[in-house]
Amino acid sequence: MPAHDLALLTEAARAAGEVALRYWKNAPRAWEKAEGAGPVTEADLAVNDLLESRLRAARPDYGWLSEESADSGARRRAQRVFIIDPIDGTRAFMAGEDTFAHSLAVAEGGRIVAAAVYLPALDRLYTASTTTPAMRDGQPIRASSRTEARGATLLATRPMLGDSYWPGGVPDVKRSFRASLAFRLCLVAEGRHDGMLTLRESWEWDIAAGSLIAARAGATVTDRLGQPLVFNSEHPQTAGVIAAAPGLHADLMGRLTA
Repeated sequence: MPAHDLALLTEAARAAGEVALRYWKNAPRAWEKAEGAGPVTEADLAVNDLLESRLRAARPDYGWLSEESADSGARRRAQRVFIIDPIDGTRAFMAGEDTFAHSLAVAEGGRIVAAAVYLPALDRLYTASTTTPAMRDGQPIRASSRTEARGATLLATRPMLGDSYWPGGVPDVKRSFRASLAFRLCLVAEGRHDGMLTLRESWEWDIAAGSLIAARAGATVTDRLGQPLVFNSEHPQTAGVIAAAPGLHADLMGRLTA
C-alpha cells in the first residue's frame, strides 16, 4: 500500500507543479492570513483545490489535513490521512524564487508511510515510502555521515542559533537557509547539508513528507526534545524538528539538553 500511495502522491505532485507554475512570476493575488499566520496566494488555493480533488477521489476513505483547508477533525477517525502543504515556501514563491515546494504525505498510525516533495521550478522530485528508499529524481540518496557539530553545515534561521536555546553551548556550524522546511529536510536527505533544525512549534504539513524522506536516507529525525515525530495529532503541530546525520544529531541534542 505505501508504494501505491507513493505513486499517487508523485503523480499529484507533478500535476500541482503545472498549476503553480502558471502563477509563478505572474503577479498572483496575495493576502495575509488571520492571526499572523503568514501570506497566502491564489496559487496556494488553486493547488490545494487540485490536490484535494485528485487525492480524495482516489482514496475517499483517507482523512485530509492541509494548510489551506479547514480542519474539521474528521481526519482523526480515518486509518490513513493525507497531510499536504500545497505550496511550502509561499514567500519564496511570491518573490519569484525557485525553491518553493509541494509537500505531500500519507500518515498511518501516527507515522508517515509515503512522501513526495516536488520543486516544480527546478523540476526536482524527492520521494520515499516505508517500503521504498529515499530518492531524488529516481536515484537513491543518502544523508551525511558527519559525527559532530563543529564545521557542520546546518539549515536554520538565524534566531535558532541564539544563546538561549543552547545551554550546552551554541554549535560551531556553517548556517544556511531555505524558505521551505520540506526542502530543507530533503537537502539533508541527499547529504547536501549535514542537518537542519527548527526549535519552534512546527506544523505537520510543513514537515510530514520531508521527515520520512530524510529518515529513509539515513538521517536521525526527531522533535527538539529528541522524541519521535507523531502525525495526525488533534492539534497538528510538533515540538520543532531536528534532522541530521546520526552523530551530528546526538551532538546537537547534547548541547540542547545540557
